[in-house]
Amino acid sequence: MGKILALDEGTTNVKASLIDENGNIITHSKEFRQIYPKPGWVEHEPEEIFRTQIEVAREIAKDEKIEAIGITNQRETIVIWDKEGKPIYNAIVWQCRRTADMMEEIKKEYGEMIREKTGLIADAYFSASKIKWILDNVPRARERAENGELMAGTIDSYLIYKLTGEHLTDPSNASRTMLFNIKNGEWDDELLELFNIPQGILPEVKDSSDVFGYTKLFGREVPVAGVLGDQQAALFGQVCISPGMLKVTYGTGNFLLANTGNDAMYSKNLLTTIAWRIRGETTYALEGSVFITGAALKWLKKLGILKNYEESKNMAKNSKDRDLFFVPAFSGLGSPYWDPYARGLLIGITRSTGKEDIVRAALESIAYQTRDVVEEMKKSMDIKEIRVDGGASKNNYLMQFQADILGIPILRPKIQETTSLGAAFIAGITMGIWKMKDLPRLWKEDERFESKMDEGEREKLYGKWKDAVARALGWAKG
Repeated sequence: MGKILALDEGTTNVKASLIDENGNIITHSKEFRQIYPKPGWVEHEPEEIFRTQIEVAREIAKDEKIEAIGITNQRETIVIWDKEGKPIYNAIVWQCRRTADMMEEIKKEYGEMIREKTGLIADAYFSASKIKWILDNVPRARERAENGELMAGTIDSYLIYKLTGEHLTDPSNASRTMLFNIKNGEWDDELLELFNIPQGILPEVKDSSDVFGYTKLFGREVPVAGVLGDQQAALFGQVCISPGMLKVTYGTGNFLLANTGNDAMYSKNLLTTIAWRIRGETTYALEGSVFITGAALKWLKKLGILKNYEESKNMAKNSKDRDLFFVPAFSGLGSPYWDPYARGLLIGITRSTGKEDIVRAALESIAYQTRDVVEEMKKSMDIKEIRVDGGASKNNYLMQFQADILGIPILRPKIQETTSLGAAFIAGITMGIWKMKDLPRLWKEDERFESKMDEGEREKLYGKWKDAVARALGWAKG
């Protein structure tokens, strides 16, 4: 048989992967530009994303027989484009805080209603306020939208449109817009009215495992056969297909998703989201979103404190200072704090503080923020183990400290490209290459990290972390 091509459009790079029926994978990737027009604003150029995505896809897929394409994407990031596929403004990225004040006002009156319908906390992180901003601020945008000349969607929708000419999305992405009712599986009239967004510009929502159209990108018609937002794709690729299974992806931010089955489970400081919909049956997840984790290491690299990511492990091992804490709240704090006004903090600096200590504090901040979310999840379910993936999960120092500060085993799979794997699996299920019961045999453990830390030490360190976070909250509010 041929292979599945997974297109993985991330926050800082695009990937294209080929996956065979045994789950073996090869991947090409390429970075694209990050655009920062003002402090706290983050944009991407959609046409550059598409162009770069197609470049890596063609590189890896030449001479291969492609059975189907699966798409996975950075979520919440929004694009508005015309019928020729030309964007009317740059993509506004999920990290962008330009609508934070707008959402603070909306939250006061409508926060509970939004939470009940969408499972989301009223925050600038999600797509609705970004769509509203473009319609309100780009000349003639609202007029053109109401005349049926424009389309809006998350990155998956933009890629699907450019590949097939169809304006579609799936429930995993729709559930991140703050416009989608996760109980009835439809765009919500009350929310559309609240944000003054005409429903006509939004895509039709199909099952995650379905044919979304056909592309002639490779000289013949190939179906786009599955779509999942990146974190749901990682959950699927980690084969967390039973309720209670949890994965953590260590990327630009950290994203924790726990499968809750057919129940939309609510938790005060976490998100309730749709994991996927297959043959009309919806699976839900509890999610914690940590905005800045791997991005903190990138910042240290930009400053020259860290030369490359590989050396962070040895630098952390050589650090002697356990009392230095780094809260990387560069764009506020996500779960479980939801404070857009929190800002970064490095506390415990002495005259002897060196680069190694700062790198260690940055690495450990990733593990502390992950525990913050796990503590919330433990209020709703029993967590026995955590499956991990993403760039920083390759760092053994971080994985051991993560197990230590959680007191829960950490399992790292042999195949790290779980997001691409999830996109391939969902497309493969559409095409009949796999059934759900086939997936567990395709997941293979690479390494297990067990906690070695004394509980007293664990709680002492975590208490200091919580103190540091408390000092960072609300800093930018004035």
